[in-house]
Amino acid sequence: MLLTHTRSQELAVLYSDHHGWLVSFLRRKLGNIDNANDLAQDTFTRILTARDADAIREPRAYLTTIASRLTAQYFRRLALERAYLDALAAMPEETVPSPETRMLIVEALTAISRILDGLSPRVREIFLLSQLDGWTYADIATQFGMSVNAVQKSMIRAFQHCYTAVYPAQ
Repeated sequence: MLLTHTRSQELAVLYSDHHGWLVSFLRRKLGNIDNANDLAQDTFTRILTARDADAIREPRAYLTTIASRLTAQYFRRLALERAYLDALAAMPEETVPSPETRMLIVEALTAISRILDGLSPRVREIFLLSQLDGWTYADIATQFGMSVNAVQKSMIRAFQHCYTAVYPAQ
C-alpha cells in the first residue's frame, strides 16, 4: 500500500503520541515488557497496512481494539502451544517431531483456530463434533434438539466459511 505524505505524517503522530501508552496498556495485560513491545509494534503494523485507517477519531479506542485482538491471538497461540507440548510429553521420545516440525504444527493449529473463531459458537461446535469426533448429523441433531436439515445447513455455513478463509476472493 502506497502511503501519502499526509497519511505518513498522521501515522507518525499517532505512533509518537500513543506508543508509550499502548506499551503500558499491553504490559498490564501481558505482564511482560518484551511481549508488550512486540504486540505494540504488531498493532502499529496492522494500522500501517489497514485500508480503513484513514481518519481515526478515537486513537486510543482504535489502538485498544486492535491490541486486544492481537492479545487474544497471542494467548490462544500460547494455549495451543501448551496443549501441544503436553501431548508431546506423553509421546515416546523416539516419535517426538523435530523442533522445526513442532513450530510448523503450532502455526497450522493457530491458523485453524483463527478460522474456527470466525464461526458462531453453535456452528463451530456442530462442525467440530462432526469433523473431529465423528458424530453423525442425526446424533448432533439429537444433542442440540434440532433437525438433521438444520445441522446440514450449519455444516454448509462452516464449510463455506472455511473455504472462504483459505481461498479468499481475489
